[in-house]
Amino acid sequence: MFAPWWKLGMDATMLAFESQQVIGMRLAMLSLGGSAAQVEAQRMVTEKMVAAGEAALLMASGGTAAGVVAGYRRKVRANARRLSKRR
Repeated sequence: MFAPWWKLGMDATMLAFESQQVIGMRLAMLSLGGSAAQVEAQRMVTEKMVAAGEAALLMASGGTAAGVVAGYRRKVRANARRLSKRR
């Protein structure tokens, strides 16, 4: 009975850590300026709007908070992989 709440808490904590990693990589890229920074800034804003819409749709269709967190974690991990390749 407690396990689902524990897992949600751990997943949310991991999302926070993973997000900070992506934020750091993005800030480093943005600080360099140039066309790559412009593309990343636009991608970042677009991704956030799409992700928020997907989360709202998931919740409106009977999804769970755990599903929303899992979706965000997938996106954040994909960004971390993509940004770490640019180094």
